[in-house]
Amino acid sequence: MNAKPVVVLTGASRGVGAATARWLGKWRKNKMAKDPGIGYHVSATVISTKGTCSAGHTLGKKFEISCHNPGGLCGFFYHSIFPSLSTFQFGGSYPWWEGDTIELGCPDSDNLVIIKLERSKR
Repeated sequence: MNAKPVVVLTGASRGVGAATARWLGKWRKNKMAKDPGIGYHVSATVISTKGTCSAGHTLGKKFEISCHNPGGLCGFFYHSIFPSLSTFQFGGSYPWWEGDTIELGCPDSDNLVIIKLERSKR
């Protein structure tokens, strides 16, 4: 079986103008959206660990997190907490939450990390 070569087209080779190709190149370098500063400010603290976190989180580590900033969490953890994080960041709550602090856990039960989120006005 003969494999066909893979060709990657750049902006210029697709008929896109040079200015647009430069813009696309700059745009691709910005991997994350910038936090627009809406909602509450949310900070996280690692309060419990079991095993070894693949993202390197250790007991006592503190970091900022938001709907626009995963705070260094791996994709699995961030994806699992995103619904709660967005509710929390924008002032909502669930009946089992009390005040401006919640605790959320990683879905990896063998290497469990639990974080405490605290929200405050910006």
